[in-house]
Amino acid sequence: MTDAETIDGAVLAATLHDAWSAFERILNGNLSAIRGITYSEYRLLSAIAGGLEKGCSRVDLARSVGLSPSAVTRALRPLTELGMVVTTKHERDARLAMARLTPQGEELVADAAGVVDDVASRMVEQTPLANEHRTRLLEMLTELAHL
Repeated sequence: MTDAETIDGAVLAATLHDAWSAFERILNGNLSAIRGITYSEYRLLSAIAGGLEKGCSRVDLARSVGLSPSAVTRALRPLTELGMVVTTKHERDARLAMARLTPQGEELVADAAGVVDDVASRMVEQTPLANEHRTRLLEMLTELAHL
């Protein structure tokens, strides 16, 4: 019997969920303490930073971070109020409004990227099997993420 035949799907799903929950909890704690944002907000800001100079539409952001366009709108509101993001409205379609980072937002996302990198590396280093097979782990998770 292979591993694929002996691992219960529900156990695998629960374990993946639990691993991500722990990872996200630790990332959120570190980002919140150091930069005052959550990991979800970091992903949104990072997606905007990776967009074109003119900005990113809510539809593009939604696809990039796995949220609905309305969830992106709700998530952008506090970031806009804090001066991290500016939005240029579209004359006919709110979904096509373009979000861009302000200079403060660019600084925040650059600082937060360093926090995410440090925390993620430390977490993997604390788990010997994951650390030993870091490249393979990334390949497997990437494959799962592209289903």
